[in-house]
Amino acid sequence: MKKKIAFALLIGIVSTCIVSFTLISINIGFTQHFLKVWFKSWVVGYLVVTPVILLISAPIQRLIDKYVEH
Repeated sequence: MKKKIAFALLIGIVSTCIVSFTLISINIGFTQHFLKVWFKSWVVGYLVVTPVILLISAPIQRLIDKYVEH
């Protein structure tokens, strides 16, 4: 379980960082408020995504195991 939580925390950081940075830079550009807006968006995204990763990772892994040969 510790590995699963550590994975969710780290993948949450990386994925939300990349996605929020990309979308904020596309939508508002690199303005003087970029870092403030990006950080706020990243925090909200991280708080949403990390529990979702913990909830859906096991069912998705079972689905992959069922349909993809090892």
